[in-house]
Amino acid sequence: MAPYRFDRMEWAGAFGDLGTLIPFVVAYIAVVKVDPFGILFSFGAALVACGLYYRTPFPVQPMKAIGAVATTQAAQTAVITPATVYGAGLATGLIWLCLGLTGTAKYLAGVVPRYVVVGIVLGLGVGFMLEGIRTMSDEWIIAAVGLLGTLLLLTNKSLPAMFLLLLFGVVCGGFQDPELLRKLLAARPEVHLPRFALGGVTWHDLLIGTTLLALPQLPLTLGNAMIAIREENNRLFPDRAVGENTLATSTGVMNLASAVLGGVPMCHGAGGMAGHVAFGARTGGAPIILGAILLSLAFFFSHSVSAVFDLLSRPVLGVILFLTGAQLALGSCDFSKNKGERFITITTAAFSMWNVGLAFVAGMTLAYILKRGWLRL
Repeated sequence: MAPYRFDRMEWAGAFGDLGTLIPFVVAYIAVVKVDPFGILFSFGAALVACGLYYRTPFPVQPMKAIGAVATTQAAQTAVITPATVYGAGLATGLIWLCLGLTGTAKYLAGVVPRYVVVGIVLGLGVGFMLEGIRTMSDEWIIAAVGLLGTLLLLTNKSLPAMFLLLLFGVVCGGFQDPELLRKLLAARPEVHLPRFALGGVTWHDLLIGTTLLALPQLPLTLGNAMIAIREENNRLFPDRAVGENTLATSTGVMNLASAVLGGVPMCHGAGGMAGHVAFGARTGGAPIILGAILLSLAFFFSHSVSAVFDLLSRPVLGVILFLTGAQLALGSCDFSKNKGERFITITTAAFSMWNVGLAFVAGMTLAYILKRGWLRL
């Protein structure tokens, strides 16, 4: 298979990760007041680079623990500002670049048993499905029509399901709030250019960003953005396999670049790949397509990006999340025949639905207990 395709299935699959991308981007802009250009430019550039380098539908996602704390202002001891977010990205980039270049990332991933990895991936998948259901629940009629129609068309190559789902979501969004549609139609291109964002970052911002945002994210990133994405990519595309050190290095590079340009902390997530693949993507063309679209929005429509994203009805985002989770969970059903290992898998999965970092710690603790012979079921 060619490493890059730009046919309609790649175009459809390019939008398979919007369920996680859009809510975080909108929240960063609305709550933390991060410059829309920096976010869109960083994501766009990273997606194009990953598509070219990895040659698979390789995702770039917001770091969820950092995003959740920042956008909900859940750090009780400090106010999270754009400078704090840039400081967190800088610290995150340095940490993962060091882990990748020294080979430590591969060592850390190598000590994690496969049955723990399967639990992390399974839990992430079911967690995405539950979040999708919650997102769909408020307007269940729209969600039901979108979900059923998408399922019936999911394998249709002549009429990609994602295109119809997005069109349906835009029509519903415009019908529910005509003002959003008027704002979008009134938008005119305005050229924006990159700027150096670290000039306003103080040592205090770097300290707060590192301790309250970057460090709590590390276990989650190791579990989801190193181990789980390697598992998912290498299972789906064994001819284009990746390793943990490469993943850690690319995570470090794109976060350093993002911090410099005013973006937010980013990672690779197994759920993102599952979303791209579920809707038809099979090559590096999908992330290149999505990246090019985000770059175009950054350069010409940064000022109106909230209106663009808000127009897509929330139940449709829920459908995307639900099907992404289903794709991810289906790929993790390779359970061990050992009863103790199966117990650890489902326990890790349960924790992953709550917090992937804690799931990683719980799974590794139980694996040690099992190895010592202390776990008897």
